[in-house]
Amino acid sequence: MHKLVILIEPLPNLEEFHALWPEFLRRAESMPGLVKEAASQVEKSLFGERIYTYMHELYFNSLSDLQRALSSPAGQAAGHTLHRITRDHLVLFIAETKEEDAENLVRYRQAG
Repeated sequence: MHKLVILIEPLPNLEEFHALWPEFLRRAESMPGLVKEAASQVEKSLFGERIYTYMHELYFNSLSDLQRALSSPAGQAAGHTLHRITRDHLVLFIAETKEEDAENLVRYRQAG
């Protein structure tokens, strides 16, 4: 599984951001191949300087699905909207992700 991670830095006008964020979500959620998304508001930094206030993750089954989504009309529109509402106070990256379910973690603990 691959995901597009969006890290948003502190923004000068939060009211405008919150008013326009649903516009980005509508566009992003219509990208082909999107299977899951997660939104997080950063509450506290445990180490280092806190330089991000929000994190949004868009999940796809494969890197090729993610790339197709980004190049789709919906992906292009979402990207333009994201850059406009954050005024480029963001970091974007693609990550391969592997997840463990709780059942597997329990088996691992019992084996040790």
